[in-house]
Amino acid sequence: MKLQLALDLVDIQGAIDLIKEVEEHVDVVEIGTPVVINEGLKAVKEVKTAFPDLTVLADLKIMDAAGYEVSQASAAGADIITILGAAEDESIKGAVEEAKKQGKQILVDMIAVKDIETRAKELDELGADYICVHTGYDLQAVGQNSFEDLHTIKSVVKNAKTAIAGGIKLETLAEVVKHQPDLIIVGGGITSKEDKKAAASEMKELMLQG
Repeated sequence: MKLQLALDLVDIQGAIDLIKEVEEHVDVVEIGTPVVINEGLKAVKEVKTAFPDLTVLADLKIMDAAGYEVSQASAAGADIITILGAAEDESIKGAVEEAKKQGKQILVDMIAVKDIETRAKELDELGADYICVHTGYDLQAVGQNSFEDLHTIKSVVKNAKTAIAGGIKLETLAEVVKHQPDLIIVGGGITSKEDKKAAASEMKELMLQG
């Protein structure tokens, strides 16, 4: 199980400073969609340059022109690039094909997908590297989570790795670990803490025990 740090509400320097605090406890650093919108792929490039040994994920949430967008994120240094599960099969194929060509990986974000089980099976067959259940910020606000969805995709996926994102905190981590996803994505559960290093360390410890 790997721990991914999601960075959404920072600028490039803020991201670098924050990663320095926690880098020994995280496996993947996510340059979140808001950072990419505000700073562009330059954010991915600068973080990868500053931390060449960390896996960097560019959360582009691609919906179209997938091959091209994956090629651009790859050129900027992203190791993993996200596409939406709701995208057309042709877009998923294009993303997977380009990622393979570049030696990168694709994480498919299942946010807003209605039939999780059917779509997860299809995405698995289309060659996705990761399939991620995701409770978006707006649904977290009304108390929802993706723990049940994680169980669903774990039961049908044969080749892809599984991931979970959305409002995961130290208090809920044990329940997530129980389902044994390959990747656990945490944002505010680390970034909102006074002692970010301690929060990341505690989470990683709990994951290693699981």
